[in-house]
Amino acid sequence: MRFYSTKGNAISVGFKDALFHGLAPDGGLYMPETIPHLGIDFFKSDLSYPELAVGMIYPFTKDDLTHAQLTDICELAFDFPLRIKELNKTDSVLELFHGPTFAFKDFAARFMARTMSYFLENKDNELTILVATSGDTGSAVANGFFNVEGINVIILYPSNRVSTIQEKQLTTLGGNITALEIDGSFDDCQRMVKAAFQDHDLRHRLFLSSANSINMARLLPQSVYYAWAWKQYANNETVIFSVPSGNFGNLTGGLLANRMGVPVEKFIAATNANDTFPHFLSSGTIKNQDAVKTISNAMDVGVPSNLDRIQNLFHDDINQVKVDISSWSFTDKDTKESIRNIQDEFGYLIDPHTAVGVLGLIKYRNETNSKTKGVVLSTAHPGKFADVIEPIIGNKTALPESLQIAMKKEKNSIKMPKQFSDLKEYLLAV
Repeated sequence: MRFYSTKGNAISVGFKDALFHGLAPDGGLYMPETIPHLGIDFFKSDLSYPELAVGMIYPFTKDDLTHAQLTDICELAFDFPLRIKELNKTDSVLELFHGPTFAFKDFAARFMARTMSYFLENKDNELTILVATSGDTGSAVANGFFNVEGINVIILYPSNRVSTIQEKQLTTLGGNITALEIDGSFDDCQRMVKAAFQDHDLRHRLFLSSANSINMARLLPQSVYYAWAWKQYANNETVIFSVPSGNFGNLTGGLLANRMGVPVEKFIAATNANDTFPHFLSSGTIKNQDAVKTISNAMDVGVPSNLDRIQNLFHDDINQVKVDISSWSFTDKDTKESIRNIQDEFGYLIDPHTAVGVLGLIKYRNETNSKTKGVVLSTAHPGKFADVIEPIIGNKTALPESLQIAMKKEKNSIKMPKQFSDLKEYLLAV
């Protein structure tokens, strides 16, 4: 399988190069030249989660990894459960937060860590991974790559814009993990990372890669749980997926799964006040806006990178995008009411991001009267957002033991302005 740039230039690389380079040389994002259609019988077959992952990912990686090698990677990466919580006859929640950092990003981060580690065996030069995070990506990447030989991870996160628990997960591991606390927004962090990949001096001096969803290897494993959820829940019928959306990597993974054969009635891109995508669907134009701070902070993205991939998938035809995707934005007030309502009606606690996804599914049903089964992707454990949730429900939230341990550790970050020149100076001095 070859991968091309969304910028449209004559660039063609294999999976290994797309994995390690992250961005194409022209600044575009890599996309597969073809998306294999696996057929409904494959998705109905009795496969374990790692086996399902191998079947879906192997067509993209077979030029660089044998089937046996990919099997080993997937068995190591996906060694934690995922669950479906049925709320009623038509609505359910796909719990993607049972990994080591209690966020859906564990699926992609662990896959990337093990794949990169395999390729780096017997290599002398060290890899530096740059990752911008608005919350959960950083902790998942930090955990997935912690103490992986030959890899150093540098995480850029916006100061005072992640939850207390998220910050502790980012800043307390040490070892090969460094946290840079940026005086700016997530968009500033993401801009700095992208600039690093396009800087000649850095690319010449350092072996750089990214673990953000600009990296195609993040999206492949994120397509698998859509197929798993459909098989477990939809009874061979189409399904609605409501996806809490920030940088749109999660949604893009779902679009890949759909193109590969998973039957989907509609994707709902549910956003917070950062409404670039709903505005795009309604107006046809992309507005460049600064990220707005909300209680669903992992979705605080003003300019989603993966919008380029979505436009590419639909050949820049916004009418076709609207056929497959609906999108609405919701306020913090809406989000708090969603958390309270789900707790009161079902005795089930959800985090702020999942709450936005619930709102998206409700909005879609109200607009369409659809009775198709709907799945809300639950992207993080509610305990990670106790500071937001506890005042809403009036009770303490249960915190997993590993998060309790992280909370007791001392934060260790390096503060940095939002100028790329400061990041470049730091990287060249390390």
